[in-house]
Amino acid sequence: MVRDDLYITVPSFFRCPISLDVMKSPVSLCTGVTYDRSSIQKWLDKGNNTCPATMQVLHSKDFVPNHNLQRLIQIWSNSLHRRVDSAPLPLSPDQARALIDEIDRSPHTRLASLSKLVSFARESEENRNVLGKIDGFVNMLVDLLGNVDGLVDEKANLAEQTMMILFSILNQYTHNSDLSDMILKSNRDCLSSMLLVLQQGSLDSRIATARVLEAIAMDAESKLVIADKKGLLSVLIRYLDPETDPSMIEAALSCLISISMPKRTKVKMVQLGAVKVLGKLLAESSSSVSSAEKVLKLLEMMSSCKEGRVEICGDRICVPAIVGKILKVSNAATEHGVMILWSVCYLFRDQKAQEAVAGNNGLTKILLLMQSNCSPSVRQMSADLIKIFRVNSKSCLSSYDTKTTHIMPF
Repeated sequence: MVRDDLYITVPSFFRCPISLDVMKSPVSLCTGVTYDRSSIQKWLDKGNNTCPATMQVLHSKDFVPNHNLQRLIQIWSNSLHRRVDSAPLPLSPDQARALIDEIDRSPHTRLASLSKLVSFARESEENRNVLGKIDGFVNMLVDLLGNVDGLVDEKANLAEQTMMILFSILNQYTHNSDLSDMILKSNRDCLSSMLLVLQQGSLDSRIATARVLEAIAMDAESKLVIADKKGLLSVLIRYLDPETDPSMIEAALSCLISISMPKRTKVKMVQLGAVKVLGKLLAESSSSVSSAEKVLKLLEMMSSCKEGRVEICGDRICVPAIVGKILKVSNAATEHGVMILWSVCYLFRDQKAQEAVAGNNGLTKILLLMQSNCSPSVRQMSADLIKIFRVNSKSCLSSYDTKTTHIMPF
């Protein structure tokens, strides 16, 4: 993609998940997620006892300096030093406002102006607040997104910059329902531009687009409009490959969860091969806690329809991967996993799924779960599963040795 001289692509893992700025002093929590020291300290000082990215309860609020990441950031920063020295001084808020006025007046300089505004928004939260509070700015961005002219590359560049700005000020713009209406319920064809960014944009712009789609999926109607856009579900599912950047996987998963509530969307995802893709992703031992939870959540959603249950039962990787995550990732992951097994083994009574659960130590895990401090709903589903296995295979129960019971902490 063509870039303005001021545009600098920052590696996503250099940014603090809280402030979105490049980390100055990266530190890692016990969950393995890294934050900028000042940002996570403010989070903890407010009395929070969870990891902001994964929402796991913190067993310890201590954090450890991430020296390896610190060195990588320093190397990257040094490599940009010469370029930064020769670049113009950062924009002031007044200059940013002037650029916004220029976008309306000078179509030929729109791309350059948008690129400078992206850089302005990246510099600080204060700058993002400035942009988010400018009257009519968001509406202007949506107009640009819905009326992109020119060759495909020019369209993609303009749409990409627009999406980057929209995402950067999303937290400052508190009227997401208005944004949803502007993008989805007007005569503008914004979704075509957003799809173009998902297909051809840079990593950061693709992540930004997925996050904006997630934010505007406010109700059943908006979820259907997004999911019914030809090619959109396919491209999001394509990014659920283990080789994809982890941040893109997280963004795609979150977006799919947000738009997949309607039954016809779940069925369409199943038809597009989502179950097989999710099973493969879940089987990857390197997946993060957050990704594993989201994958299981999506599979749980698809297990609520017959088509999804058929695919889950028919995939040789999926059920064993689900069993493998129970009692090993988090409480949320375990609950999603048990719900899926309950759907395919108890409700659907699929023999292949039951055999896969039994053959992968699933019954032992369910019995262990019954002895843990699980929720009432999980306890009931576990009891239902045990009834099924008692009927089908009494030998599985007789092989369970209560003397060696040991529940591993999450």
